[in-house]
Amino acid sequence: MVTRLLDEYQRSCREPGEKPMRIVLIEDDEEISEILAQGLRTLRHEVLVSNSGSSGIGLSMTRDPDFIVLDLGLPDLDGLDVLKMIRSASTVPILVATGRGAEAQMIRGLELGADDYVVKPYTAGILHARIGAIARRSHQFAAQDELQVGDLVVDLRGHTVHLDGRTLHLRPKEFQLLAYLVANSGRVIGKNELRAEVWESDFACTDKTLAVHLSWLRRHLGETAAHPRYLHTVRGVGVKVTAPQP
Repeated sequence: MVTRLLDEYQRSCREPGEKPMRIVLIEDDEEISEILAQGLRTLRHEVLVSNSGSSGIGLSMTRDPDFIVLDLGLPDLDGLDVLKMIRSASTVPILVATGRGAEAQMIRGLELGADDYVVKPYTAGILHARIGAIARRSHQFAAQDELQVGDLVVDLRGHTVHLDGRTLHLRPKEFQLLAYLVANSGRVIGKNELRAEVWESDFACTDKTLAVHLSWLRRHLGETAAHPRYLHTVRGVGVKVTAPQP
């Protein structure tokens, strides 16, 4: 199986012009981690491998990675605790890769700051595609400094949001979702577009996942679905952001 994963990875992941990254791979299965690391290195990425949560945290905090791939099934620490600790100190994109397929685990991982979620068994080609998708999302607004609708200001470079002069403390996925909605303010955006542009995955974003994230955003914005200020639902179509009416 491992040989097949490597062959598939090398066939499907050779994209010309990709920028090499420093990737921390936290995976307790040494055979799988070595195969994935070898495949990533053939694409000129620098890969730092850890087979435990504690050493993975150390690498993530000291080696300035561009990307982190985190398996939740670790021998020393719960993977969700590792995710929480890394995210509390770093905004580096994190892809959670795990055998836990329950929707509650997926939502919890996203809530704690994961940028995407892959459930085992997954192919190395899928892993590479997800890494590329997250990297593209992280830089999609690189040419802009900030977005604004009414008194809602999204600072893209600082990765912060301000509303009425106060700072809103958003999780990474909440920030990405709000930034996309604000960048397209005034336009109704459907669920499929949000999945494609913010999550780039139907699997990682169910209707419930999207509804939960929108509910979290409304809470941050001080509104509800019944009494919206910025975030408006158009039944059967999608959602849009508009400035509050005077």
